[in-house]
Amino acid sequence: MSETKIFYADGENPKMIEAYKKAQETFKYFWRELSWEYRRIVPGLDVACVKLAFTQEIDNETVVEHMWINDVNFDGENIYGVLVNDPDELTNVNNGDEVQIPVNQISDWLFAIDGKTYGAFTIQAMRSEMSEEERAAHDEAWGLDFGDFDDVLVVNEQKEKPENIIEHPMSKNMKESLIEFVQNNPEEVTAQDELGYTFLHREVIAGNQTSVEVLLESGADKNAKTETGKTALDFAKELKWEHLVTVLQ
Repeated sequence: MSETKIFYADGENPKMIEAYKKAQETFKYFWRELSWEYRRIVPGLDVACVKLAFTQEIDNETVVEHMWINDVNFDGENIYGVLVNDPDELTNVNNGDEVQIPVNQISDWLFAIDGKTYGAFTIQAMRSEMSEEERAAHDEAWGLDFGDFDDVLVVNEQKEKPENIIEHPMSKNMKESLIEFVQNNPEEVTAQDELGYTFLHREVIAGNQTSVEVLLESGADKNAKTETGKTALDFAKELKWEHLVTVLQ
């Protein structure tokens, strides 16, 4: 994803541009967490949203506005969701619209577990320029603990369990139930949806190594392609899931 163009307004704060880059590089961890959230019976996340650069040509100028969406979905190429901001200048989108935006237009992401935030790079860039009193008021307004603006975490229990960077604990914990599921539903291993995605594609996009290994052992076709011609390995490379590149090659 590093080759892609990052959208920002001319003269934008370099600290903010750096935040956009970090958000893009780490977005895969947001999606990994959300992919498990969608399978949980009891929700684990207080909030999960993505900030995207929306653009429009107005009076021969490209106007950029960074706005948040929720109900997020991701197919490895595009991000889908519902806009939760009112645009200041743009007239081509409105609060409540369902949107589809290419992955290279991410400018931030945020999820929170037990009130503690992960990601939120642009918010941390803004917090870094506030006084302690302003930061406290800001965090109270959000109702979240943003922690140290110089030490942004991207996965739950990152310090206590650094192995969580490599693999989500649920991917390991759900191994037996996944084996049982594919034994009882063997057709799920080879099925492709209307866009050509297989179960393997989706688990690779979410970075779930144990799930990927179970699917491969169960006969998943690693050469299956989406409508846009992508294999699971293509997504592993694009998202820089190095541990999966090795498994799939």
